[in-house]
Amino acid sequence: MTCLNKKIFKIISKSSKELKQDSYIVGGYVRDFLLGKPSKDIDIVTTGSGIHLAEQVSKNIEKKPKVNFFKRFGTAMLIYENDKIEFVGARKESYNINSRNPFIEKGSLIDDQTRRDFTINSLAISLNKNDYGRLIDPLMGKDDLKKKIIRTTRDPNITYYDDPLRMMRAIRFATQLKFEIEDLSYKFIKKNKERIHIVSIERIMDEFNKILSCEKPSIGINLLYDSGLLNIILPELTALKGIEEKEGSTHKDNFIHTLEVIDNISKKTNSIWLRWAALLHDIGKTKTKKYLSGVGWTFRAHEILGSKMIPSIFRRLKLPMGLTMQYIQKIIRSSSRPISLISNKTTDSAIRRLLFDLGNDIEDLIMLCEADITTKNFSKKQQYKSNFNLVSTKFKQIEKKDKIRNWQPPISGECIMNTFNLKPCQQVGIIKNSIKEAILDGKINNEKNDAYIFMLKKGKELGLKTKN
Repeated sequence: MTCLNKKIFKIISKSSKELKQDSYIVGGYVRDFLLGKPSKDIDIVTTGSGIHLAEQVSKNIEKKPKVNFFKRFGTAMLIYENDKIEFVGARKESYNINSRNPFIEKGSLIDDQTRRDFTINSLAISLNKNDYGRLIDPLMGKDDLKKKIIRTTRDPNITYYDDPLRMMRAIRFATQLKFEIEDLSYKFIKKNKERIHIVSIERIMDEFNKILSCEKPSIGINLLYDSGLLNIILPELTALKGIEEKEGSTHKDNFIHTLEVIDNISKKTNSIWLRWAALLHDIGKTKTKKYLSGVGWTFRAHEILGSKMIPSIFRRLKLPMGLTMQYIQKIIRSSSRPISLISNKTTDSAIRRLLFDLGNDIEDLIMLCEADITTKNFSKKQQYKSNFNLVSTKFKQIEKKDKIRNWQPPISGECIMNTFNLKPCQQVGIIKNSIKEAILDGKINNEKNDAYIFMLKKGKELGLKTKN
């Protein structure tokens, strides 16, 4: 097999022979090789000690790589030629009803293959002298790869009950590989959905973010919704589902719309946090939805409410609370602003203010606004895109002229205090803010000389006197 061309596999084979224990490549590396996908993570299962094998492999490499030990888990890891190689002894597992953490004991290769989550991850390749390179596939994982099926290695009801995180992993693999989850398997994901509560939110979010990072995240989000898992994890999103009708007027299904937006933006960016902004950009619509006779359905200020909902969601999901959360709030809060700038009557001041507020995130905001165009009417879609191209051009023109992005005041507070012989006080803030507003309104240029003259004028209005 060409996947065995790596020098490290010969070294592992030699080291295993020296220790008189059998070793195998298992799991994702074998799966990805058979799918023609590159992989830098290599898992080695051995019938003896994984830690001893890692140490022996390191001894047999000329520039001995550092071995990282994880004695609690009985594993070791080293890096060789940019590949991360993890070693573990073959084992079998049993579970307690209240935890997804298994009891582990030594086992055979078939024990180890059977304890894995899905047949496509149970494939093994021998590194032993007598059958080096042989594919070992007792659970028919290679056939499932050909059929593009996610199937558990054991009874799916037991698999998902014992370790409910595997429900998330099944959906993640289905999304990443664009495979189907076997019908029986999916049935038991639905049945065992409440078991997800015993899994830490950090592990759930790790899988959720991998789903969100896929080429087409809507595949996984739809599966999460249909299985009932999404309503447990992110009920603010499932609340968008459905269409109401009053007086013959309907609104679009905002859940379906959100899935279209997340797929659209995923074609343009790999940024997980911009994808999160797209996923949550309409969550305020559930609480702001209102029908006005003669007007229709409205969602006034939904973006403001949506941005206010983000901190509680991020706390609950244990997502980053600092600048990352503030970035998402800012993008969602501003998500309707570029639409108001499309008119030819839009003032330079309005554009300056958006540039001032968004700074380097302005391109991300425009990307979200373009992804938000989900109309199926071709002429409307082209018109919307043309409008946003016009807005982008205006941004570039104003930025080139006024340099507002990531704006720094041309006059510092220290300069104001020195000029008027002041200590830190409210008047300093009033003058600084007045300079900022004058620049954003286009009354003065964004340069020190104009700002200084304006400062003197504003100080005089406030009854301040300059130093003699």
